[in-house]
Amino acid sequence: MWWRRLWGDEFMAETPSDKANEITDLPIFRRSAAPDTSEQYESSPHGRLAPLAGSRPGGTWHTAKANGSYGSRNNSDLETADGEVDWAQVRAFRRLAADRLAEQLRDLDAIDEERRREIGREIISQILDEHVRRSMQTSGTSMGPSQQARLEKSIFDALFGLGRLQPLVDDESLENIEVFGADKVVTVDYHGDFTELPPVADSEDELRDMLAFLASRGGAAERTFTENSPILHLNLHGGHRLAAIGWVASQTVVNIRRHRLVDLTLEDLQGRGTLTPELARFLDAAVRARRSIVVAGEPNSGKTTLVRALAASIEPTEKIGTFETEYELHLDRLPGHRVRNPIALESRPGSGERGPDGRAVGEISLDDLLEAALRMNLNRMIVGEVRGKEALTMFKVMQAGAGSLSTIHARDARDAIQRLATCALESGVTDSFAYRLIAHHVDLIVHIKLRDVRQPDGSAARMRYVDEVIAVEPGENGMPAVTDVFLSGPNGHAVPGTFPNWVAQLADYGYRPPAGQA
Repeated sequence: MWWRRLWGDEFMAETPSDKANEITDLPIFRRSAAPDTSEQYESSPHGRLAPLAGSRPGGTWHTAKANGSYGSRNNSDLETADGEVDWAQVRAFRRLAADRLAEQLRDLDAIDEERRREIGREIISQILDEHVRRSMQTSGTSMGPSQQARLEKSIFDALFGLGRLQPLVDDESLENIEVFGADKVVTVDYHGDFTELPPVADSEDELRDMLAFLASRGGAAERTFTENSPILHLNLHGGHRLAAIGWVASQTVVNIRRHRLVDLTLEDLQGRGTLTPELARFLDAAVRARRSIVVAGEPNSGKTTLVRALAASIEPTEKIGTFETEYELHLDRLPGHRVRNPIALESRPGSGERGPDGRAVGEISLDDLLEAALRMNLNRMIVGEVRGKEALTMFKVMQAGAGSLSTIHARDARDAIQRLATCALESGVTDSFAYRLIAHHVDLIVHIKLRDVRQPDGSAARMRYVDEVIAVEPGENGMPAVTDVFLSGPNGHAVPGTFPNWVAQLADYGYRPPAGQA
């Protein structure tokens, strides 16, 4: 029976910190002299924000304590007694700078983001100069150049970046940044180590205000974050992804996913241990042969990174379009020798009242983007993450042209079939139709595994590797039947299994299966 072929048979110790520490300075301003740093974290040799001194080296969980209260002021009324930046004052200056920036931009023609930031720097510098002059006149207090540079950076981060979170977003060693209301921040680095840090907001209101401001400045991709719209998804400057939930959660929670690896190939992933040489050659040929591939895995397993590497195997002469709810693939940022003039498209949720068609004003769906893109002479169309109704758009893309790529959350390759069907059902199709779409339009499902392994010395190691690949084809009654092309071997990594009939076509692209397995 087809369903048997389809489904088969079915930590951390807290370590206290015991002394004050300093945050590394990640300068945004390009000045001849680097500004002083604020004092929360300890600098490490490679420039990341290290756990505070006293944390156990090589452990899985580190804890950092706040470095002082937000109490009385010292000689600068923009700093607290212990030298911390007073973020309440920074927020006030951010609002003033935002108003002046908006006023100045009204008199200018369209400008790029870099020029907008340059104008913002000039405005911030003017505001602080004005403030220093007033302070000298009224109280006789002033601040040194290093103090002013630090405050300029803090206001700039609040206006264009993520405020107190910005140094963490700039830390190349981090993969995830998790905010738990006004209680704490937890970071996860590429080794899988967790570090608990002081909060980045003094209250729920402050955190929500910061998120609402981030949502409002999105330009054409502007979002809202209010009690009536408490779920937020944003693409951040630099290509990182932010997700937040407020009001309907016990406390506002935020997750920032940093995309560390963008420009890479299947060969690069082979070097990282994600793929075996045999599997890398097979996938490279399958992409160039225009087979439609879905990459499946659990959250944070590396699905998007694998899709970027697969896309690098597409011939540079092919014109690519990407369709996403939030920009994440960033193929348009790759060098020209990788892809030719890719078109990156992002849907819009819309806002305000709904029109006669039941859609929010300004809403642009993935289907709308697909309809428009069909006139753009695209050779390949890639749908990013499939979480719901996007599944039907993915199938339409596969119908419109071969060689599509997509990702989906699933615990294994077979589970991805069930997940795809469930997502398609959200569009109102029947389950039998959903399964037929999968059987006829998905060629391969590649599952990538994430494992956190404890080393003998107690440190954590994070491993990502492909553990199985299945081929999908129409079976009994048009339902999906699967073949285990690569299956999990003794060490978990995928080893060759049974190849589909069309594998002979891959010879034109340089791949032949191992002897006896064709």
